[in-house]
Amino acid sequence: MECRTPQTPLALRPREAARMLQVSPRTLWTWTRQGLLPCIKIGRAVLYPTDSLRRWLAEQAGGQAAPSESAASIQ
Repeated sequence: MECRTPQTPLALRPREAARMLQVSPRTLWTWTRQGLLPCIKIGRAVLYPTDSLRRWLAEQAGGQAAPSESAASIQ
């Protein structure tokens, strides 16, 4: 009998990514449109690579401005 460990998916769909980041899907989409979140597009599908999201979150926690503050300073 082999022991299986749950595998982390390579990428998440928008609803899953929003849940992982604990934000609403609307906030996730706003950050995506503003280019603040790492994502890839395959056809019409938007996917969020899990490793990229973890790095992005660590960068945000490192003292950089929050995405909503960054967006406000751009406008």
